[in-house]
Amino acid sequence: MMKRRETDVTKRETDVTKRETDVTKRETNVTENGRKILLVEDNPDDVALTLRAFRKSNVANEILVAKDGAEALALLFDKNLELPALVLLDLKLPKIDGLEVLRRMRAAESTRLLPVVIMTSSREERNLIDGYRFGANSYIRKPVNFEQFVDSVRTLGIYWLLLNEPPPLRKV
Repeated sequence: MMKRRETDVTKRETDVTKRETDVTKRETNVTENGRKILLVEDNPDDVALTLRAFRKSNVANEILVAKDGAEALALLFDKNLELPALVLLDLKLPKIDGLEVLRRMRAAESTRLLPVVIMTSSREERNLIDGYRFGANSYIRKPVNFEQFVDSVRTLGIYWLLLNEPPPLRKV
């Protein structure tokens, strides 16, 4: 009886160690699942900063960049492209602003359920309220400090690309 308990304890310890190893592997290379991210950002410095933060956080997903709202909508509604797993959306964009991009995404059946995280430096309460009212899944204010930004991106990558169970993606 004592021998069996020791075996059970050893087995449980092995299982815990295996789970810890699996989590460590996932955190080392946060994502390797082939799911694309669409970053909608017009400021080249913020694009570079975001891409750098993803690299530093070991997010290995392909990142498509749209520099304005019209380009974002063109990518999202291109029948020849697979939809991204996640859209990171700035609000203050040329041509078509971020809230209008979000409205159009939620109006279309093909993009209605696509996860959208607003990432903005805006501190306007109206933008926060409208973002959620128009269907954003999350609203993140970009931290000014780079290390805080990297932490935000890492957390975002772990949650939206590993933990979250997304709706099935379809072509437009």
